[in-house]
Amino acid sequence: MERRLTAILSADVVGYSRLMGLDEAGTLERLKACRRELIDSTVEEYHGRIIKLMGDGALVEFPSVVDAVQCAAVVQRKMSGRDDGVPEDMRIQFRIGVNLGDIIAEGDDIYGDGVNIAARLQAIAEPGGIFISGTAFDQVAHKVDVGYVALGEQRLKNIADPVRVYRVLLDPAKVGTVVFAPRAHSLGVMLLALTALLIAAAGAFVAWQWVSPKRPSIAVLPFANLSEDQSQDYFADGITDDLITDLTRLSNLDVISQNSVFVYKGKPHVLEEIRRALGVRFVVEGSVQRSGDLIRVNAQLIDASSGLHLWANRFDRGASEVFAVQDEMGRQIADALGLKLTRSETERIARPPTSNLEAYDYYLRAEQAARTGRRSRMLEALALFDKAEALDGRFAEAFAADAHASSFIWRMTYDDVLQSAPARKRAYDKASRALALDPDLPSPYAVLAIMQAVDRRYEQAIASAQKAVALGPGNAEARMAVAYVQLVWGNHADAATAVRTALKYDPNPSAIDRYTAGMVFFLQHDYERATDSFQRARDGSENNGDFVTPLAMAYIRAGRIDDARATVAEAARLRGGRECLAGWRLANANLRSQDLAFTLDALREAGLPEWPFGFHGDEQARLTGAEIAATVIGKVLRGKTEPSKGPAIMQIQLDGKAAFRSPNQMMTETVSVKGDLLCEQSENAFGQPDCGPVYRHTKSTDETGFTYVNSSKVFYFSAAD
Repeated sequence: MERRLTAILSADVVGYSRLMGLDEAGTLERLKACRRELIDSTVEEYHGRIIKLMGDGALVEFPSVVDAVQCAAVVQRKMSGRDDGVPEDMRIQFRIGVNLGDIIAEGDDIYGDGVNIAARLQAIAEPGGIFISGTAFDQVAHKVDVGYVALGEQRLKNIADPVRVYRVLLDPAKVGTVVFAPRAHSLGVMLLALTALLIAAAGAFVAWQWVSPKRPSIAVLPFANLSEDQSQDYFADGITDDLITDLTRLSNLDVISQNSVFVYKGKPHVLEEIRRALGVRFVVEGSVQRSGDLIRVNAQLIDASSGLHLWANRFDRGASEVFAVQDEMGRQIADALGLKLTRSETERIARPPTSNLEAYDYYLRAEQAARTGRRSRMLEALALFDKAEALDGRFAEAFAADAHASSFIWRMTYDDVLQSAPARKRAYDKASRALALDPDLPSPYAVLAIMQAVDRRYEQAIASAQKAVALGPGNAEARMAVAYVQLVWGNHADAATAVRTALKYDPNPSAIDRYTAGMVFFLQHDYERATDSFQRARDGSENNGDFVTPLAMAYIRAGRIDDARATVAEAARLRGGRECLAGWRLANANLRSQDLAFTLDALREAGLPEWPFGFHGDEQARLTGAEIAATVIGKVLRGKTEPSKGPAIMQIQLDGKAAFRSPNQMMTETVSVKGDLLCEQSENAFGQPDCGPVYRHTKSTDETGFTYVNSSKVFYFSAAD
């Protein structure tokens, strides 16, 4: 017994029993003549082996699926005119199914699902027609002189999993076309609609090419990983990412960003839904198969409004030629769309990002990890970027992606991944290095713009953001950088314009960009859109609680009081009671004072407490600035913190240098007194001073004596020299 991958052709005579009942002798004679004059010679010509002949059909094995489909096409074309002199109800017609699959060979016979699928495809084919499986189509597309109709996944009798099914078009005028049939209740309905679909699709394409002035828009869907090793998923993602990057560099094409297309990873591609959701006319989809040092990339360009395939190709290369494959794909897609590339665009697409394939491999793995936004994978991403950069110190795209990931960690205050100060420094350093290597990259400028805005260097921030847009007018990251800078600068109308443009290229942005959009809409008093943006930010975040609080202020302004208060309660639960107005004030200190006050008023009305853990101090017992200084400066403060009541200690020198330690926090900082507030300043909280009051306890039995509260802590302490 032997297992092998092979092409199987299953043929069946339509209405055999009825034909035999009408004219047994005549039917047998005509069937024998058909086999003798057509079937046997055609099978032999295309190197097939007849496994078995039944009275009403045949099972044939081919070493090549291209030969199997070509043989089927020749037979059906010749059969169409063979019985012209015979009454219609007496004519012999075949149904044929072709599959590429795994079979079991025993003696001269073959068995298994590979055979069964071919037989089931033959059973649902129309008289005179050919149905092939998706595995067969992937190998024969554009290699046989036929066209195809993609009928989607179909349930076949006694086959466990759905099978992709394609109908073969024998009309010479349809050679090379691949049409997606619309969803329907049955195969019969889809087939009846085929002719109208082809005419409409062709007409629509001509109209777009010659009449419509609108720029073409395209989405590159995540390429499927067909490798036996599923850990190669990152490589398929990398092919997708790089093709998107190449197409984004074309000045006359609107390209949907990575954020939005990766929503469809691992999901069925329903073109009409994708067209509506992403607002695109064209879609690229494909697959990647990697085996050792060999790669196979299949790709096709589809008109999403009609289902018509405009281009398809398969690339079989060595892994070292991956950049050549990406170059050819980008140029061929541009050709299929009728785009004329400038010399600089051609050179840009052809330029490989690195000559070191090992560095490229680490870079792809890092990008896949960073794309998740999860704390657990961000540290992994940074380590992988380090390896890529160590192998190729001139790998500009790796430094740019590293800067983006480091900036994200800094903005999200993922201190357990990388503390604020080193994260900030890393983002600046990597962005600067990327631009030194390749000054035409838009992403590092976008990273710098965000960071400069947080650092309140607004003139530099807007200059960086504008440079990012100039280099990448279709780059959603660049547009969102403009939106953020204009937001914190108080130019709400300009910020809203930038957001809308960014959403055109990235209809499903990351949670942090949804949050930025929500803030822009909120400050423009567009509470419906603000609510929608904040809801999507909350739902799209990988980390519970990251974007819950701002939704409460949108609910309040939209008049949804109960929803607002429920949201505050949800934030308190998810954040362990740490969410408070003081924390919001500190995190958004770079907003204009009137904008910050506007958000704080809404959150206060929603019920967000002033201090963490719901702390309320007795204002009669509050210390003045002079009393605070006398109590804490040059002292050791010992006590406990909320919520665990774990031990904590703060040591403050006379010059204000200080250290704070608790079971879950350790930091060095500078302590000062401003007005009647005690302030801690470190690299946390974007370097902003975190200030709060100090209260004397009025109960003589209280062993701690004082309470200090700010945005992140409630510290009960007693002071000693």
